[in-house]
Amino acid sequence: MSECRLCPRMCGADRAVRPGACGCGEEIRLAKYMRHFGEEPCISGTNGCGAIFFSGCSLRCVFCQNYPVSHGLKGEDISPERLAEIMFTLRDEGAHNISFITGTHYADKIAGVLSKYRSELGIPVIWNCGGYENVETLKMLDGLIDIYLPDLKYYSSELSERYSGAPDYFEKASPALREMLRQQPENVVEDGIMKRGVIVRHLVLPKAYRDSLRLMEELAALPERPLVSIMRQYTPCYGAEKFPEINRKLTSFEYDKVVDRCAELGLEGFMQEKGCDNLDMTPDF
Repeated sequence: MSECRLCPRMCGADRAVRPGACGCGEEIRLAKYMRHFGEEPCISGTNGCGAIFFSGCSLRCVFCQNYPVSHGLKGEDISPERLAEIMFTLRDEGAHNISFITGTHYADKIAGVLSKYRSELGIPVIWNCGGYENVETLKMLDGLIDIYLPDLKYYSSELSERYSGAPDYFEKASPALREMLRQQPENVVEDGIMKRGVIVRHLVLPKAYRDSLRLMEELAALPERPLVSIMRQYTPCYGAEKFPEINRKLTSFEYDKVVDRCAELGLEGFMQEKGCDNLDMTPDF
């Protein structure tokens, strides 16, 4: 951590002295933990997902719905021991799993906690991330993560640079996804609850459905296919008003084009009903 290289920003910051590209220092910064009922059905189930939200993020998405914690760094610093306590609290409340949300910049500390306590936990562990990952960091998690739940946001470097400040997004996300699939090549669901595997989420953006179609074709070409979750919940927030082309909600035409292409390609997974394009399911930070 004296020269942080956990995410593709490779900022090299000594986070004990100054924040990294993620905006965070050396300590684990917790935004919120809760049982979350708004995930895919096989993740939330009936008792909810044991969601642990971390502050900070290596991506700077202008439309981020969790901006108070990703950009604003709202939260509190906790110890690895406190993180372990939270995991067991959520499990004891009945959560089907433990989901680490945007934890890439704490991957070394999370791996340490899981190495010590995972065998006692007894429920699946999820790595819920923005897809912008280093393969070497993911290898640190090999054997500790049961379910990978990455976003796959963009194929176009122009879009990823414009909206997330990451022109190399797909260049990094593609090998990262392959590493996730190497670790968890089989999707296993028992009694409606996922036990291991990979679900790739994709949020369709206004005026960008053609980029989405290209991503679906990339997913269909993979030797091991993940499940795919096509999201239509985009709603303009945070800095979207500065970008006229995305300062509106998604149309049914745009969303349906992507879902239809998934069906043509034989991809399996999840879609969202019309009317979810709001912040109702965004946690109150």
